[in-house]
Amino acid sequence: MAFFFAQLLTGLANASSLFLVASGLSLIFGVTRIVNFAHGSFYMLGAFIGVTLMEVLPGHFGFWGSILLTGLAVGLIGAIVEIVVLRPIYRAPELFQLVATFGVILVIQDLTLMIWGAEDRLGPRAPGLRGIWRIFGEPVPKYDIVLIAMTPFILFGLWYLITRTRLGVLVRAATQDREMVGALGVNQAWLFTGVFALGSALAGWGGALQLPKGGADLLMDFNIIGTIFVIVVIGGMGSLPGAFIAAVLISVLNVLGVTYLPSSTLVLMFVVMAVVLIIRPYGLLGREEVAGEHGQVGAPETPIRPYGRLGQAVIAGLLVLMALLPLVADQFLLILTIDMIVFALFAASLHFILGTGGLVSFGHAAFFGGGAYAAALLVYHFDTPMEIAFLFAPLAAGLLALGIGWFCIRLTGVYFAMLTLAFSQLVWSLAYQWRAVTRGDDGLISIWPTDWLSGTVPYYYFTLILGVGGILFLRHVIHAPFGYALRAGRDSPRQAEAMGIDVKRIQFAAFALAGVMAGLAGGMFVFSKGSVFPTELEIAASFDALIVVFLGGVKTLAGGVVGAGFMTVVEDWLTRLEYWRLLLGLVIIAVVIIAPEGIVGSIRSAWARYRGTGDEEVAK
Repeated sequence: MAFFFAQLLTGLANASSLFLVASGLSLIFGVTRIVNFAHGSFYMLGAFIGVTLMEVLPGHFGFWGSILLTGLAVGLIGAIVEIVVLRPIYRAPELFQLVATFGVILVIQDLTLMIWGAEDRLGPRAPGLRGIWRIFGEPVPKYDIVLIAMTPFILFGLWYLITRTRLGVLVRAATQDREMVGALGVNQAWLFTGVFALGSALAGWGGALQLPKGGADLLMDFNIIGTIFVIVVIGGMGSLPGAFIAAVLISVLNVLGVTYLPSSTLVLMFVVMAVVLIIRPYGLLGREEVAGEHGQVGAPETPIRPYGRLGQAVIAGLLVLMALLPLVADQFLLILTIDMIVFALFAASLHFILGTGGLVSFGHAAFFGGGAYAAALLVYHFDTPMEIAFLFAPLAAGLLALGIGWFCIRLTGVYFAMLTLAFSQLVWSLAYQWRAVTRGDDGLISIWPTDWLSGTVPYYYFTLILGVGGILFLRHVIHAPFGYALRAGRDSPRQAEAMGIDVKRIQFAAFALAGVMAGLAGGMFVFSKGSVFPTELEIAASFDALIVVFLGGVKTLAGGVVGAGFMTVVEDWLTRLEYWRLLLGLVIIAVVIIAPEGIVGSIRSAWARYRGTGDEEVAK
């Protein structure tokens, strides 16, 4: 019991900094509806700025003063980011800011590298709090006890700010009804800036407070952001008490998991989140009205129709050029084009459920990587011919999508997205830890195509036919009655149900079909590379697909394809430079601000203005 109590205290100490960061994210989402994936970057900045100030300012006053100054500095940086990057795109679809925040992550990563270097920085010990206290005979660090004692005061301070001050009244009002707050004459722009700065400052304080327990490194942002989103979603988006309860729950379970079930630590919090969301779809203390967009991304789009003769001629011309590409291109260009086609099909499968169905998935890589692993496992363990193994890739991914979709489709908005992320992490953990079958992080290698497809040119045509065919098939489904029913369920679920459309069943079928097509892309990928690793199942792979869909244009059928081509070419060019993340982040932010409808959507709107017609006259 004494050891268990000591472990409990360690979990509560870890919960202190996690709660600070999670409360900031919860505040930001509750008011601005921004899915701020750059929040981990402010946590990382808090650690680096804090350790720098602590090296300059000595003693007790210097230590605690450094933490205070760190929060203010990070809050100022957050305000600048909100004004420069996010304020110009508030009128874009609510989840479109996700792309901009990802660009901010890349920019901050390289700026941090430029300023502080690549080496990890050790955090100093808190003055006067070195050593341990023994509680029931078990050693507990003094600093942990102080963090535990501070947490109720932090929670009370935030509660007082939100419930007893004018700013808190405005924040709560904006959380409930932003339009009404604006109608009452409140300057929403500065309210958003203030809330974003406060949330960023809380993240900075969290990063500085954890320094004596760890330090500062360049991977802190990605290491913390998944945990923070899990905490906020479990507690309920926009709920500070919920964030506190979830932070304590996750921290304590993680500490106990390390002690009693080490193999569970990679996915334990995602399992908890999945269970909570299945039982309570809006988190422990969340409410439906702050769940996000309820499955719809932006305003309803104008009716679509197939391409006219001009559009068909352009597409046919592009396909002819791609068919003739091996006659003039070298091997490198062909391989790059294969990668582009595979990525385009993967992005198109995500766009099918996101743009057409309004289902924002954060875990779509589970089906891409799942299809790749399904084919690779047959070849590696059973010497299955490539033709049979390849066919198994979309089948296995489709079955996986049916299983995951059965749980996820009942949710909407951010909660749906986070539950897909949870299941995706479970699939990644299976591939990473089941070494006897998947070989873990060593991956499955020597997964090459059959002899008649072994050359670059034959496999290029194989990829071209299946990749383009898959994209055209998805486009055909979108123009079919099934696609119109899917869009009806996205734009107006109640009216669609009143017309006799089973919205959830249609969404479930679309989710499964998207999984099949992502698995097809995964099958082409594994035989083009000759190997597959757990990285194809990671969160980053899902976010890559999300980014290209938003960059291309959510409301355009070609958005995923164009975005995939754009991102593939830009990444290939920029990664040759030293600070390529900084440049790529600036490119992403520039595209988001200049073309808030996406590349294709902005071109379409410009063409409509040039012709003096509305969007409804432009073939998508």
